[in-house]
Amino acid sequence: MINVGKWITKHKNIILLITVILLVPAVIGYITTRVNYDVLSYLPKSLETVEGQDIMVDEFGMGAFSMIVVDDMTMKEAAELEKQVEAIDHVSDVLWYDDVLDTNVPKEMLPAEIRDAFFHGDATMMIAFFEETTSADTTMDAIEEIRSTVAKNAYASGMSGVVTDIKNLALEEMPIYVLVAAVLCLVVLLITMDSLVAPLIFLLTIGLSILFNLGSNIFLGEISYITQALAAVLQLAVTMDYSIFLLESYEANKERFPGDKKRAMAHAVSNTFKSVSSSSVTTIAGFVALCFMTFKLGMDIGIVMSKGVIIGVLMCVTVLPAMILTFDKAIEKTTHKPLIPSLNKVSDFIIRFRYIALTLFVIILVPAIHGNNNYEIYYNLDTSLPKDIPSAIANEKLKENFDMSSLHMVLLEDGLTAKEKNGMLQEIKKVDGVKWVIGMDSLFGPNLPDTLIPEDVRSMLKTDNYELQFVCSDYASATDESNKQIHAIDKIVKGYQEEGMVIGEAPLMKDLSDVTNVDLENVNIISMAAIFLIILITFKSISIPVILVAIIEFAIACNMAVPFYTNTSLPFVASIVIGTIQLGATVDYAILMTSRYQKERVIQKRSKKDAIRIAHQTSIKSILTSGFCFFAATFGVSLYSRIDMIGSICTLLSRGSIISMVVVIGILPAMLWIFDGVIIHTSWDMIKEKVGHRDREHRNITIEEH
Repeated sequence: MINVGKWITKHKNIILLITVILLVPAVIGYITTRVNYDVLSYLPKSLETVEGQDIMVDEFGMGAFSMIVVDDMTMKEAAELEKQVEAIDHVSDVLWYDDVLDTNVPKEMLPAEIRDAFFHGDATMMIAFFEETTSADTTMDAIEEIRSTVAKNAYASGMSGVVTDIKNLALEEMPIYVLVAAVLCLVVLLITMDSLVAPLIFLLTIGLSILFNLGSNIFLGEISYITQALAAVLQLAVTMDYSIFLLESYEANKERFPGDKKRAMAHAVSNTFKSVSSSSVTTIAGFVALCFMTFKLGMDIGIVMSKGVIIGVLMCVTVLPAMILTFDKAIEKTTHKPLIPSLNKVSDFIIRFRYIALTLFVIILVPAIHGNNNYEIYYNLDTSLPKDIPSAIANEKLKENFDMSSLHMVLLEDGLTAKEKNGMLQEIKKVDGVKWVIGMDSLFGPNLPDTLIPEDVRSMLKTDNYELQFVCSDYASATDESNKQIHAIDKIVKGYQEEGMVIGEAPLMKDLSDVTNVDLENVNIISMAAIFLIILITFKSISIPVILVAIIEFAIACNMAVPFYTNTSLPFVASIVIGTIQLGATVDYAILMTSRYQKERVIQKRSKKDAIRIAHQTSIKSILTSGFCFFAATFGVSLYSRIDMIGSICTLLSRGSIISMVVVIGILPAMLWIFDGVIIHTSWDMIKEKVGHRDREHRNITIEEH
């Protein structure tokens, strides 16, 4: 690897030129990669609710809908508004009162159930159907145009509106995420490092690697808005260590090879690659574990972030050395005395009072596990958004005027008789929380021939192969009441027709909770197993991976217990990804200290006390720098973001980095002290060294006897 380092130092200008050239395709890739703002679209395609959505598009030419609530409009004005909405591109149709009766006919002539569905006091409701799915660009464009078309007293609600608002918020906030993370990281680096220029070079290099990562996402076709929002912040947080390590190695090698900076950098590149490549494996493993989720958002985050770490490593050993050599004089001129004093006394204090740390560990363990197992999770996507956005206001209007929280659809294959359909609908009406059911038969009566039903209405509700029914629910999506209701309705539908489906926003969210509950357990097991195996191979020890994984899992439990004790609900995505990301990203703190402990114990043959003391003193500053950089990169985003799906993840990551940092610095030395004997007897290198030591003693005794 030293020869590679020499080549890099010799051709630093070529490397920088290639980097600048590669910026062009990276920017093009970044701009042309589509962003998906609908997390429900990542549900498995095999789910019945997802299949039903596809059937809706294929059979009815509509993949999404929006309830439009209109206040204080005359019948004539409402009819005119309906025509305006129908004329908007990608709106396939609008269902309203005039599809059943002429607007000149008093609404009182409608059946009570139908009247209650479309009217309440001075408010009326119409349902707009879109040609494509909820998250399609055309659907979001149509929502925007509807909002600009309808009057001030008309509101477009539904999941399509929620997704559109997520898009608008994300586009507005994402540039600020990167800026805030970069500025706060810069502050941490300026405090913890002894150079003013080096932190700027670090941020520039990592910024380039982030751009290359985001640009290379073009091969995926599209990425989630959550992935895009977190990618830059997480890549900055987890790869900053690599840059710091390279510079520290370079400075050490300059003393080793005075006057030969290129040789010093070549050795620094070699040392960094060996250290960083092994260190990054645990981080990559944490992200790769997300790829095993049934909910494909995990794979989206996992692929992008794993790729980002790999790109970060490559940039650290190619572009960053070239940048440091280019600006070496500026780095030297702006070097100052360290702002952080020696931490040896702090280290001695922690080791001296190690049993207090262990006592705190035992005391906190039980409540941490209890809190970790019982925090509340929510699945309703609009809960994660501000209450003053258009979709939230519209949904509140829908609830206020029509006492309606969600709308399910029953999709039936052709074949049921009118009597069977009527019997099914009557049973559905009796389910708790069902307000009304609307279908062809309820609108026009079961005995009216299809030929006498207006074509535009018939095409909305029936095709040659399928028929559609609408079920209005009092219950909000993703609640226990809604899930029980959907289960009851689905049981009724299946009783009449096995192929019948209950689809829509609430059924999708029910499936979301079912799928992600399984994913949460599986991902944590996979990430722990993978990282355990990596540490086992790295240290050639059975006990060390148990200790290190247990330490970080304790930190994770403490982190996840906070929402329970503060009565804070977490979005489902945060609960799934946080454990594996915190484990993969912060177990490196423990690995750093344990590696030095093992080196001192085995190679230098230090006593237990000296090995732990040296390991702690030499790693504490690096762990603090790394932990605070991780904290800085995520904390600012957690404060700024108005999208709770992103803000909660960053809150957990920022808090988790501090907790992991404190646990490793405070508790790991005590663990190494107590389990030193176990480690020696279960670590191959230590056993081998111990056996070798006994052999040498035996030979010495034999020689003396002779």
